[in-house]
Amino acid sequence: MNVSLLGRECCLDLSRPRIMGILNVTPDSFSDGGCFDTLDKAVRQGVALQEEGADLIDIGGESTRPGSLPVSPEDELKRVVPVIEALRREIDLPLSIDTNKALVAREAVASGADFINDISGLTFDPEMAAVVAESGAGVFLMHTRGRPDVMQQQTGYDDLVSEVVAWLGESIAKALVAGVERTRIAVDPGIGFGKSAEGNLELLHHLERLHELDCPILLGTSRKSFLGRVLGLDDPLERLSGTLATVALGVAQGVQLFRVHDVRQAREAALVAWAIREQRLP
Repeated sequence: MNVSLLGRECCLDLSRPRIMGILNVTPDSFSDGGCFDTLDKAVRQGVALQEEGADLIDIGGESTRPGSLPVSPEDELKRVVPVIEALRREIDLPLSIDTNKALVAREAVASGADFINDISGLTFDPEMAAVVAESGAGVFLMHTRGRPDVMQQQTGYDDLVSEVVAWLGESIAKALVAGVERTRIAVDPGIGFGKSAEGNLELLHHLERLHELDCPILLGTSRKSFLGRVLGLDDPLERLSGTLATVALGVAQGVQLFRVHDVRQAREAALVAWAIREQRLP
């Protein structure tokens, strides 16, 4: 298992848990839509995420919440490129572009992004694998089933965990064939993407199975609706405690990266869980 993950011009040390801060520059994301939809607000939030202890920042210009509709590549680029360019000047953290469009990924990397975070695992855009390889960026390959507007209509599986592992294995193979180095690949089980609440719990119970893929693991549970189902909380902003429970359980099962809205709290939970697992201080 790699203890590091290479980006375009960076290397993430994964010997302890790392935190990916979420920066949605969208009007309609499920818990923070419209909060950072101007350049000034987005840059201030990026700086704040660094100050809270983020190890990298994931910038998204299109909501992929269940039921959401796609935006054009042109609109997505207008949202994300100025933010990437500005943050490159303001902070020294690696940046990730959260997109499933090859055109957006190419332009984002040219503007300073180090990683491409593709919720489709290279399946929505046939040119994405080549763009990842040619750009030299690192890539996060996530499992989903169908595009966001229909994915929650397909939540039944014969063997959820095995099917997710096999699907991600195929995604890794596609990246390798395109010329992406294995040292630049991480995987994400896609919590909340084409899974029922019960399916999300099953995946979280069996995260250790993802180690079969021999790639670093990214986990994204922050504020998601299955936590609201467990806790009886409709407001995503009230789901911090549930998020932190999943972070700690993820660390216990060897997950190395966590994509979250609440960076400081997640970092602290991850470090304590890691110290307990390793039986030593950070």
